[in-house]
Amino acid sequence: MTRFRPCIDLHEGKVKQIVGGSLEGSEGVVENFVADRGAGYFAERYREDGLDGGHVILLGPGNEVAAREALVAYPGGMQVGGGIDAGNAVTYLEAGASHVIVTSAVFDDGGVFVEEKLAELSRVTGPERLVMDLSCRRRSEGEGWVVAMDRWRTRTDLAVTVETMERLAEYCAEFLVHAADVEGKCEGIDEELVSMLGSWGKAPVTYAGGARVFEDLARVEGLSVGRVDLTIGSALDLFGGTGVRYADCVAWNGRGD
Repeated sequence: MTRFRPCIDLHEGKVKQIVGGSLEGSEGVVENFVADRGAGYFAERYREDGLDGGHVILLGPGNEVAAREALVAYPGGMQVGGGIDAGNAVTYLEAGASHVIVTSAVFDDGGVFVEEKLAELSRVTGPERLVMDLSCRRRSEGEGWVVAMDRWRTRTDLAVTVETMERLAEYCAEFLVHAADVEGKCEGIDEELVSMLGSWGKAPVTYAGGARVFEDLARVEGLSVGRVDLTIGSALDLFGGTGVRYADCVAWNGRGD
């Protein structure tokens, strides 16, 4: 069954919702929402509403204090990613993260995937507490996706495919996939990508990017046969959006309780 997964995106020490593709642009980051409350407020809200498995993402430097504030507010309830490597992963787990999320640290500076780096990190954390971030950008229409690292600015050589997930599954417990080309735009999910992710189904997968209405939860559930969870950011009223009510998402997760 598809679940709603909450998020806390941190940029320059503040909780924000941004257009993902603008991180690579020369004209500056496009901000959809900047919170006047700290990360701890949102994490505590998720804890009170019984929403686990969400993620805290550090988009660049200057976010460490805010991330730890969220982890203290909801110990064991949220994953953390952004700048995670073998040297700092355990400190975030000890600070209260349920899992750490990795992308850039398992590639070289040129964007070439180095499997031994992932294996090393998996040994440090244990695969049961590691999430592999396959956040991606399209190559071109009809040619699939490749992982994008360094705040989604650099395309790597690692294709996002069922074969890739099968290959990497031994090192991690879950996969997180932001569709960076539609992230923050509220123009609709990448249905082709969601369908592909749902065709595998051997480990939990969370998709984020483009969700704009509450019905997108049901759409993801149908496309993925309930195998992919959905994160909703900029469209959510909790973050100033108008397309999706947070209360409806909480109720969605409570189905069958």
